[in-house]
Amino acid sequence: MRIKRSGKAAAGTAGHGAPVGQRGCGRPQLNPERLKQVRLHVERAIKEKKIFMLQGPYPVIRRLLRARGWVERKERGAGRAGGPRQQQEGGGDSEAGQGAPESSSSSWLPDEEEEEEEEEEQQDEEDPEGIHDLMSRLVRDQVPYFIWTTRGSAVQGRVLQPDQVVNHYGRVGSFTTKEGLCLTLRNLPWFDQADPDTFFPRCYRLGAADERQAFIEDFRLTAARSLLKAALERAQEVHAGPDPAPNPTEPPAPRPSPCTPPAEGLGAQLVEEALRVCGQHLGSLSHQDIDGDPQPPGDTDAAWDGFLQGYYRAVHEGAVPRLSGAQREQGQLLLQRLAGRLPQLRMEGDRNVWILKPGAASRGRGITCTAHLDEVLRLAGQAAREGCWVVQKYVERPLLIFGTKFDVRQWFLVTDWNPLTVWFYRHSYLRFCSQPFSLRRLDAAVHLCNQAIQQRCRPGGARHPRLPPDNTWSCRQLQAYLAQRGQAGAWGEVMVPGMKAAVVRAVRCSQGLVRGRKGSFELYGADFVFGEDFRPWLLEINASPTMAGSTAVTGRLCAGVQRDTLRVVIDRRDDPNCSTGAFELIYKQAAVPAPPYLGLKLAVEGCSLRRPRCAPKPPGTTASTREPPGKPWTPSCPPLHPPPAAGGPEDGAGAHPGAVGPWGLPQLGQRHCQPSVALPLLGGRPGATVPILPPRGGPPSRQGRARLSPLPLLPVCPISPSGSRGEKYGCERSPALRLCAGE
Repeated sequence: MRIKRSGKAAAGTAGHGAPVGQRGCGRPQLNPERLKQVRLHVERAIKEKKIFMLQGPYPVIRRLLRARGWVERKERGAGRAGGPRQQQEGGGDSEAGQGAPESSSSSWLPDEEEEEEEEEEQQDEEDPEGIHDLMSRLVRDQVPYFIWTTRGSAVQGRVLQPDQVVNHYGRVGSFTTKEGLCLTLRNLPWFDQADPDTFFPRCYRLGAADERQAFIEDFRLTAARSLLKAALERAQEVHAGPDPAPNPTEPPAPRPSPCTPPAEGLGAQLVEEALRVCGQHLGSLSHQDIDGDPQPPGDTDAAWDGFLQGYYRAVHEGAVPRLSGAQREQGQLLLQRLAGRLPQLRMEGDRNVWILKPGAASRGRGITCTAHLDEVLRLAGQAAREGCWVVQKYVERPLLIFGTKFDVRQWFLVTDWNPLTVWFYRHSYLRFCSQPFSLRRLDAAVHLCNQAIQQRCRPGGARHPRLPPDNTWSCRQLQAYLAQRGQAGAWGEVMVPGMKAAVVRAVRCSQGLVRGRKGSFELYGADFVFGEDFRPWLLEINASPTMAGSTAVTGRLCAGVQRDTLRVVIDRRDDPNCSTGAFELIYKQAAVPAPPYLGLKLAVEGCSLRRPRCAPKPPGTTASTREPPGKPWTPSCPPLHPPPAAGGPEDGAGAHPGAVGPWGLPQLGQRHCQPSVALPLLGGRPGATVPILPPRGGPPSRQGRARLSPLPLLPVCPISPSGSRGEKYGCERSPALRLCAGE
């Protein structure tokens, strides 16, 4: 294949200078009419902003967008961006690109170069004439308005425009990584009146010292409860929770072989210790230990190690102790009261199995199941150097189909984070394990349903013949199976509502951590496992779920979810009433109005100031007319104060009764109000007085003083030093001088 690639590359290099349509030996030359149609199609796409870009093998998205009139802008090396490796079945999740360590489980993956060759060959088959390649060259300088990539990091460095649509949000690791989901769901009581322990198995981060100690205490308490369960099961000879849909033709699930019980003294002492521990735990859950000793004298590490060794012999090796009548009644009462406080008591089982996972990895890499505390701590210590690891309680009593474990991949779509808008896909598919379920064997082929793991496993000899050979079912096949067992309403009444509630609660807890963006969207894949009572348990949420159809079921469903995703994010923008396919809107947050601004009041109150016009010039004068040097000065602005009443004390001294001023106002005497003059002390304080001198050329008057007053604002005509108005001076607003004659 690589030889073929080299020849193809050489042919492309040799034909680089050839006309368009003659680059390859097998592509016919396009006629001018066809080229004209291509150019018109590209121009229309540019005008309507229908340029898209894909990174990764998404042939369904490419075909659907081209059918809508979109033109693809291809980038050099686009096949490598996003990594075709992630698009193989069982591992298209973006968690793989968040620093998770590679393990030997990924050695089966095909060569990356060979996948790129297959992708290019598939594109050549879809475009034999090279038309789409030609259109991609014509829009290589255009902005893509729809971007679909396998990783959000592929567009984080870009400066996006508001009208660009991207299939990723920023900082989604708060719920798409195992470590992030473990932390985020602890804040659920702040957002909803729900307990995360009702749908998410208990999870701890082993890298944190406090959570590591909390896990050790949880493991010990779970061991005490498991011992009581195993002893009661043996005493009552009943199963705690049988399969609600047994099949008579199924081979019975393997059970531990009975062993000789230990000595009566050791067995009774072990049971008494378990009863004491469970009683203390129930008291702490009821807040009855507030005033008591936080650590009883017998709860030391050495005492716990001895108890765990006895528990391993009793439960794992089958040496279950016998219970007396009083112990049986006390154990049943304690477990019944604990069941009301611990939602996960039923799914725990009696083997105390935990699952160790990398904090940010996909495709089942590095996952290990174990039932011994020292083994978990040893594996966590070795893996601590490689990154963050979490340990989670394993669902020991899952719902089985023909004695085999399965999980469900459920898609959901988020189109907005403010307000939060969540769409739930009605169709999903099941992934089966290759070998029958058994807690005595903690192999990956028995307990890990990820197809990246199961593709490397061989089916067991006891595998039921009705199970699919490709390990996949659709949700409709599951509904048919439940209907045959008399549980037709379990899917629509318990399983689907539980998955919807878990999805909404998980994204609500992450709403304040995700970097939302208007115009973006993202498709997620949630993995669920169901208990014997059909209750769903959320395992993880994956970003960029795989869209590779390696089986008939996944090929049909993956193509459908991509088609319906485009209906929601593209078609619905132009037509809100268009069909959304199998997507159902399950949560639309109420719009929160923006709070009013409560800062400083910056409003300015007042009225505008207008610039006054100067007095009109007498008839017969022009702009060039100037007064002779010896002519007396006459004011051109109106006086500032009205004349005093006739017969006043100052009447007759320079006053002219009946005289009219320039604006039709009575003319004032110079003894009462001097005309505006240029004063040297305009910056004086209010209330100060300055001497008043008569204007040059004016009649002599009694010397007085003027009192400075900043109010009111009246027009003043400044005078040039020479006594006449200069050309650069004019009437303007300024604090007027109230000139009053004084003593």
